[in-house]
Amino acid sequence: MSTIPQDPKSPIIACFGEILWDILPTGKQPGGAPFNVAVHLHQLGLPVRFISRVGDDELGTELVEFVASKGVDTSLIQQGKTHLTGVVKANVDDANEVTYKIVQPVAWDYIHFDADVEAAAATADAFVFGSLAARQAGTRETLYRLLETAKFKVFDVNMRPPHYTREVVKYLLGKANMVKMNHHELAEIMAWFGAETDDAAAMQWLVTRFDLQVVCVTCGADGAMLWANNQLYRTPGVPVQVQDTIGSGDAFLAALLRCWLTGHAPEAALRFACAAGALVATHQGATPAFAEADVRALMTAAVA
Repeated sequence: MSTIPQDPKSPIIACFGEILWDILPTGKQPGGAPFNVAVHLHQLGLPVRFISRVGDDELGTELVEFVASKGVDTSLIQQGKTHLTGVVKANVDDANEVTYKIVQPVAWDYIHFDADVEAAAATADAFVFGSLAARQAGTRETLYRLLETAKFKVFDVNMRPPHYTREVVKYLLGKANMVKMNHHELAEIMAWFGAETDDAAAMQWLVTRFDLQVVCVTCGADGAMLWANNQLYRTPGVPVQVQDTIGSGDAFLAALLRCWLTGHAPEAALRFACAAGALVATHQGATPAFAEADVRALMTAAVA
């Protein structure tokens, strides 16, 4: 399936963080949440800059070649000699709840700050990042510096035990403009503060506490919720035959951003995002090829 043409006037997105190999029973597949988001944004027609680091090894070279094959710019993927390319062992015994064993330290733990990376973050219309890339000091310090210059900061919470701390997640929440998390992460974060447990009240509380513009919470097959403009929006999931859920949340975020940054209404953005996430779940792997027309076709079929 071909991607839709990219409009040079479209918002430019910078995605920052991990790129790695997911080791599955069927073999290895490229992954990493910010990388997956970058691929899906590109497939939905938005220009993307992807900032990461791989090792100067065969796995790193293969990853860079794969990124290029997806049409995503590779100029900001650093290559280093001191640490190996990232690897994750994925357990897909439960297709709806994939678990991961994430090796450390690896190359993406040491993304360097430089003028090119700074310019990409500062000039982007949105800067996407997560908590996993902040697990070690090297990349965390680069991320913190970039957050001081980025315009619109999108925090994909993505908490992977034991690779996060409350202190870091709270700091990143405080720097964000838009936050996306799943319902398990919402419950855990609210427990840290001893605050609201009702979903709508919790989302409103987060908006107020961290001066956020948008909070989005995904609920798996049950759809998603979004708090914006002092209002709660909710949409059900799109029923599909699930192959695996790897990359579904990343496709959801890419689709949500695509709609949000191009002026779609919150309800429409949320419906489109849920359909994109469901579409990816019908495939194996995180970055199957699809275009906007495929998402729209699934939305149409779901209401037929």
